[in-house]
Amino acid sequence: MILFLLAAFCLVSVPLTGGKLSRLAHLRLRWLWAAPAALALQVVITTIVPEGHHTLHSAVHLLTYALLAAFLLANVHIPGVRVIAAGAASNVIAIIANGGVMPASRAAERIAGEVQDAGYHNATPLAHPHLMWLGDLIPVPGPLPNVLSIGDCIIFAGMLILLHRTCGRSAAERELALEQ
Repeated sequence: MILFLLAAFCLVSVPLTGGKLSRLAHLRLRWLWAAPAALALQVVITTIVPEGHHTLHSAVHLLTYALLAAFLLANVHIPGVRVIAAGAASNVIAIIANGGVMPASRAAERIAGEVQDAGYHNATPLAHPHLMWLGDLIPVPGPLPNVLSIGDCIIFAGMLILLHRTCGRSAAERELALEQ
């Protein structure tokens, strides 16, 4: 849930800095269906049917990153997408190295106040994690507790770049220059 709140913060930052979100309508996104499909599949395996077969859920989790990769590659020409792709790649490397799940720090989960119930989790503490430094180890305590990875932080930095390069005040100045 905190990820949606951070995404909303990224969006709200545009008008607060003089930009216009309406400029997003001018983006020519390719493979647009792939990103929502990836999100929907992640919601299914973690929220709607978390008690399914672990191997199947892990395979679906990796499939969501393949869909996201297709979307990002199709839109690599958009400012910020390369940064988003670098963050997603960081996450998928850790996920592949750990059999389809993101390794999570027990200490970070405890600090954040995150409690995991039974069922599949796309991020979970592991007995012997690989590449833990790429895993979920940044605690976010509060009413929406979560643990973030370095890749997540890079993804949000890329979102800010995309939004402010596309919608920011400097984008408006470039549009005026092109019209003259």
